[in-house]
Amino acid sequence: MPGLKANKQAEELAMSDTVKLSLRQFTILILLYSVGTTILVIPAPLAADARQDAWLAAIAGWLLGLVVVALYVSLARLFPGMTFTAFLELTFGKWLGKLLALPFIFFSFIGSSIVLYYLGNFMTTEIMPETPIEAFALLFAALLVMGLRLGLEVLARTAEILFPWFILLFTVLALFLTPEIDSQKVLPILEFGMKPIIWPALNFACTASLPLYVFLMVYPVSFQHKKKAGNAFFTGVLIGGIFVVIVTFLSITILGVELSAENLYPSYALAKKINIGNFIQRVEILMAGMWFLTIFFKAAFYAYGFITGIAQLCGCKDYRPLVLPCGMIIVASSFVVYPSVAAMSEFESTVYIPFAITVGFLLPLLIYMAGLVKKRINHQELQGAGTDD
Repeated sequence: MPGLKANKQAEELAMSDTVKLSLRQFTILILLYSVGTTILVIPAPLAADARQDAWLAAIAGWLLGLVVVALYVSLARLFPGMTFTAFLELTFGKWLGKLLALPFIFFSFIGSSIVLYYLGNFMTTEIMPETPIEAFALLFAALLVMGLRLGLEVLARTAEILFPWFILLFTVLALFLTPEIDSQKVLPILEFGMKPIIWPALNFACTASLPLYVFLMVYPVSFQHKKKAGNAFFTGVLIGGIFVVIVTFLSITILGVELSAENLYPSYALAKKINIGNFIQRVEILMAGMWFLTIFFKAAFYAYGFITGIAQLCGCKDYRPLVLPCGMIIVASSFVVYPSVAAMSEFESTVYIPFAITVGFLLPLLIYMAGLVKKRINHQELQGAGTDD
């Protein structure tokens, strides 16, 4: 019977990896990934478009992100134990499923290349301007290759060890900046109504939440309490969004709208404002260190989505042999993904948001609806087979 055949196919496509993550580790990975590059780059476009309401746009984008996560969790629960690419093959068939997986794999590839570019550009513009950008990309990519070769469990344990340091650095940064806050800089609130914050809110969601679809490749791993994995997903996004909203609010209330909008990395410039009694100052490396922690995991899981997607399309049981060649491709792409900072700004303000919404929301929504129909048909066929017996 077709329904029985579909169930057997689901078992064959289900992930047989022995990887095991705790819910705590999964939550931390989601949190660090959602913060990722967002904490350093998002305040500038928000301030440019929403002006003094940038922090409200961040909150709106954060709430939109929770809606996106609800879709991803529902999609993962539709066929539990299956990776995203396997789910596509089961729902749409082998060839159409592989074809539909390509946009997600391409998005992961471009995302990992962009993150490497961000790192190199930040280092060459803010910290070590005389060092070639390629040197930073190669060094960072070597760490990514090492981490991905060691596997998800090692990445999760690393995140668990480094997470307290992230909390410590962020707390120190926020406390030291508190005396500099000027609440008058956020006034008037909603001067031009809600309309100016819609596009910035979408920008926030596209940067922080829509790329989380790569965790649909991680979701099938063995959790101690699988039913609570969705709650862990929501918790990670919820807490991660709070960090980014706080940084956006600090940027507006301390740097002001103009400096936040004109600075490529306003949160790094924000850290330069720390001055406690003319003794504790020039500690912006705290911001850089915090960002390095989060960007590593963002790049790692972008690359993981790309590499595991390629591996499953090619029928490989283990993705690890592909890590090095795919890592080399990602590094090469990071050198050319943005010819200049102007090209980066143009792409992110015009192309990236529609692209991210299409791949990160519209396609998963259509796939979820198709999966519901497929599951219902299979269920009816199984019932019919039982009646015949």
